[in-house]
Amino acid sequence: MHIENRTFDELKVGDSAELRRLVTADDLLAYANVSGNHNPLHLYDHDGDGDGRPEAMAPGSYVSALVGAVLGNVLPGAGTLYRAQSWVFHARIFADDEIVMRVTVTDKNERDTTVTLATEVRRIGDDALVLSGVAEVLAPRRKIEYNSHDLPGLIVQRHRHFEKLLRKAEPLKELRTAVVCPEEPNSLGGALKAHAHTLIDPILIGSTAKIVEVATAMGVTLDGIEIIEEPLHRNAARKAVELVHEGRAQAIMKGHLHTDMLLRPILDKQTGLRMGRRFTHIFVMDVPGHPQPLLVTDAAINIAPDLKTKVDITQNAIDLAISIGVEQPKVGVLSATETVNPDIPSSIDAALLSKMADRGQITGGLVDGPLAMDNAVDIAAARTKGITSAVAGQADILVVPNLDAGNMLAKQLTYISHAEAAGLVLGARVPIILNSRADDDMSRLASCAVAALHHARVSGHAA
Repeated sequence: MHIENRTFDELKVGDSAELRRLVTADDLLAYANVSGNHNPLHLYDHDGDGDGRPEAMAPGSYVSALVGAVLGNVLPGAGTLYRAQSWVFHARIFADDEIVMRVTVTDKNERDTTVTLATEVRRIGDDALVLSGVAEVLAPRRKIEYNSHDLPGLIVQRHRHFEKLLRKAEPLKELRTAVVCPEEPNSLGGALKAHAHTLIDPILIGSTAKIVEVATAMGVTLDGIEIIEEPLHRNAARKAVELVHEGRAQAIMKGHLHTDMLLRPILDKQTGLRMGRRFTHIFVMDVPGHPQPLLVTDAAINIAPDLKTKVDITQNAIDLAISIGVEQPKVGVLSATETVNPDIPSSIDAALLSKMADRGQITGGLVDGPLAMDNAVDIAAARTKGITSAVAGQADILVVPNLDAGNMLAKQLTYISHAEAAGLVLGARVPIILNSRADDDMSRLASCAVAALHHARVSGHAA
């Protein structure tokens, strides 16, 4: 970022500057740790005033510090030192509010090179005055101009979105789940942890000897859990489908077997679990620093989907987003560009999906595309490109052009951005919990929570 200050001699009464900021729950967590102010009113998962709901209210000192960013970066800028500051708070701001901080020069003192500025913070949207005051600063005498180096990044690693989903799903009735071949520690441990959190009531299908051996090695008990002996993986997958047809299972969970072997009997046209809509895979991702869960689809099943398949991909994702609590999901259909280019097929598909949503062929959410990745998830990037839409910069769902793109995006978010991913397949009679062997406990628990929430909504038993 290019930095250029305004020296005392350059400043004039009436000069003004402003910065904008989207306040996030993670900002408030970071500020609580840096400042030592752990007032629960300021934390997203605490009820600080006993009214039954968390507040995530920004501390007054945090808001005033943002005014300091205008003074230190823009006007007067680098070299500025505070002498005094007064504040009056007129309203409160909360996580996910966007605000603008403004300063205006009202007086200059030649004798001691102090500058007086009126300061204010307003909430964008309703223009409500949040804070007003007066700052007295020592303005710089020397001109400073340089390209700043980025400070080291700060990421809040706590996965608050998945924790919220777990809290929402745990009061539901346990989801009777056929767990196929849980014959190694990750798959068996994930099922048992989900059972301990009252998310699922597992039926373990596979080699009884292997399952018991793994449980013994882990030091866990299988008391009260049904085990069905089916040592061959293909037969275990078929048995899971049979349990669904019999009404004994409400979901299927992948254990230690290949995905294609699990899905083959589920996809069978005669005896499988087809419901008319294409099977599609959805990652629900908890990305540190992102204000809401991010759904990525399709990253595991449809390799090169045509337009008809993308309609089902989009609709399934909207349905799942609603199940986890997103009232009107915003769908960004991704391409390499935010404009329609006849030479880029994904941009044409994106535009058609957007128009189909406008005409009611896709329901329940707002669909816009084509959007590039940056202007789908970042409001500033969308504004820079001049994109005005209810989706741009705030997408809840990212529909990718093909499996390659979806798989790469999901793994980049997981391994570079430290996201957790919950995987689910929709389009069958029951949700299919599709975990990877590399998934940790939180990913496996969140997958079961998402499945339970979706089943509860479609079956009419939501909490």
